[in-house]
Amino acid sequence: MSLGRTQSLAGALMLCVVAACANAPRPMPADAARDGFVARLKALALLQTLNADLLSHDSATQTLERWCGARRLASPPKMTAERVMGMEKEATSEQRLDLQVGPAEPLRYRRVKLRCGELVLSEADNWYVPSRLTPQMNALLDSSDIPFGKVVQPLHFQRRTLSASLLWLPLPEGWEMAAPASEHQPPLEIPGKVLEHRAVLVLPDGEPISEVVETYTGNVLAKEAARR
Repeated sequence: MSLGRTQSLAGALMLCVVAACANAPRPMPADAARDGFVARLKALALLQTLNADLLSHDSATQTLERWCGARRLASPPKMTAERVMGMEKEATSEQRLDLQVGPAEPLRYRRVKLRCGELVLSEADNWYVPSRLTPQMNALLDSSDIPFGKVVQPLHFQRRTLSASLLWLPLPEGWEMAAPASEHQPPLEIPGKVLEHRAVLVLPDGEPISEVVETYTGNVLAKEAARR
């Protein structure tokens, strides 16, 4: 799906949410969204909005930080990275092709969880080419929890999305044929993983420096009222 179509769909879904909420017989509970058409439509609109925002910016970390602030998920709305130590994943031949490196070129692997306050918003697998970064950047990546995008920001990289997939469809196929919801619906259950992006980060001259697979958690749909 193109970026323009994604943004248009997100906007249309938001208008549907407004109309649905206006016609709802009673307001949604403040403490938890109840399962039903309105809650699922809102969840889909939010996912598509976040998806379009991620697709239109080079830094996923900065995009999540803005999202964190807009949703009031933490105060201050600052993203922090938690490195997952002791894990190694070899790059596939396809990933080496994406990064334009041969089978003998050293690659490094880094896995992090990006948090907004106490909430993990995404988990990222990152394969990068250390020879295309500065020694200072490599040292920071080896010794700190700073997100990759913030470390390499001085390189003015650009993001090229390879794929973007919704891992959860709030409105499943055939939803319009379902029976009307009762007034006493259980809370809407949001799965642990809702969105996945695969992207390559490239220098201004087009040379790749990193390939990332980002899995966004159901916490991206959390709201202020759900916080402690």
